[in-house]
Amino acid sequence: MQEHPYRSLPARHFWRASVCHAGATGLAGGGFDPVGELPFRIGPQDRVAAAGSCFAQHIARNLAGAGFNFLQTEVGEGDSPFSARFGNIYTARQLRQLLLRAYGLVRPRDAVWRLPSGCYVDPFRPQMLGEGGLGLASAGAVSDAREAHFAAVREMFETCTVFIFTLGLTEAWLSEDGMALPVPPGVLGVTQGASAASFHNFCLNEIWQDLEEVLADICMVNPQVRFIFTVSPVALAATYEPRHVMISNTLSKATLRLAAEMMRERYARVCYFSSYEIVTAPMNAPGAFEADLRSVSPLGVAQVMALFNRHMLSGGEAAAAVPAAMPAPSLNAAASPLSDEERAAYDARARIICEEDLLATGPGP
Repeated sequence: MQEHPYRSLPARHFWRASVCHAGATGLAGGGFDPVGELPFRIGPQDRVAAAGSCFAQHIARNLAGAGFNFLQTEVGEGDSPFSARFGNIYTARQLRQLLLRAYGLVRPRDAVWRLPSGCYVDPFRPQMLGEGGLGLASAGAVSDAREAHFAAVREMFETCTVFIFTLGLTEAWLSEDGMALPVPPGVLGVTQGASAASFHNFCLNEIWQDLEEVLADICMVNPQVRFIFTVSPVALAATYEPRHVMISNTLSKATLRLAAEMMRERYARVCYFSSYEIVTAPMNAPGAFEADLRSVSPLGVAQVMALFNRHMLSGGEAAAAVPAAMPAPSLNAAASPLSDEERAAYDARARIICEEDLLATGPGP
């Protein structure tokens, strides 16, 4: 008689033992922990750079709040959650472009956009220049800022020991020369400097190839760097595909998750951290999202960061604690809501810059 092949597997291999059991205790129970063995951990000596979609900003603030070395080579006014002032990088193609542009290997046709206000912005980081991110007074000022920015980007890639990238979107808008934009120019009402933009939804092979080239190019200038990939749990604000946004979101997240897995399987220096799975788990989802059912709540952010610190950071008890900048997980969001004062303080600390929100200007609330 053949031996039952599943009988000797640990509990985390089984839905009933790991998911259902954790669901009975809720977020406060801390029973749901899908993070398995990881190829490396982040130490206090590491210089950690982070980029990606909106959710990457939480990771950046968490690292700094936990007392680890969040690498910033370019700092703007106020609390900047970016390693350099590149803003959100929603797609793998945007990350690849940033690397090529920083080393002078690509020069996009769209160099400066003029807004209806008369201010000028960088097409590839439209909310990063000027007071309040509203732009600069001249096109020349944007060009000058770009040179300093590229120097900071090169320093980031060359000196970080860990690079974290949060994959956010597959849908993008491309300029006439094929450069991926964080937002189509029409959304900002650009009056000058923008070429015609076309919609493109990146497929798995395109995303994987972009990530492969990014890894190879960064390793060329920084052979010791290690990578952590995550997938943003924040749903699409809008889809340009002719279908329901929920269908597009499911396909997009599945594609990004598979691309990250392909990189993890192929390279020993690549780690995957399960932010997406933690937030969207059935027992966590009700309390892990805001009322819009898209944005991750303070409770959800805290849960992800607590597990990130427990598994990814090495450095004693401080690394395992939820950082002070985030509220501790409670049993559920309805039973233990944040007070008005706590919510205001959280929103001020964790303000998220998100161009994607500008896409949601169609019908509906």
